[in-house]
Amino acid sequence: MLNHLFVYGTLRKNRKGAVHPYLRRNAVFISRASVPGKLYQVDTYPGAISAPAQSEYWVYGEVYRMLSRETVLRILDEYEECASHFPQPHEYQRLSETVTLISGKRMQAWVYWFRRPTSGLHQIESGDYFDYLP
Repeated sequence: MLNHLFVYGTLRKNRKGAVHPYLRRNAVFISRASVPGKLYQVDTYPGAISAPAQSEYWVYGEVYRMLSRETVLRILDEYEECASHFPQPHEYQRLSETVTLISGKRMQAWVYWFRRPTSGLHQIESGDYFDYLP
């Protein structure tokens, strides 16, 4: 059972996202981490798309251990609008991915990937949403 979650945008700590306080109460911060991918500014939030493991592109974020996996994922699926009752195609899709902790250890974690076309979106070259924001 996969109990870890990788977040890269408004769910990260030290952001004023509406849902991070919920995550802070219902998950334990494990480490900063990264996953192969490209990061884009979508609107007032970021979207990441996956890249091959050998990619030169990385998305940086944080890994959390969820205290109540089903409850946390249900709330976050609503937040990311990828619960089954939202119209298809969903903007995000939650998938299990291999993430790399800052220590170099690898582990499986849920990641919400952006599923819409990225043409016309600004790529965040650093892969870190914190570096991009003022």
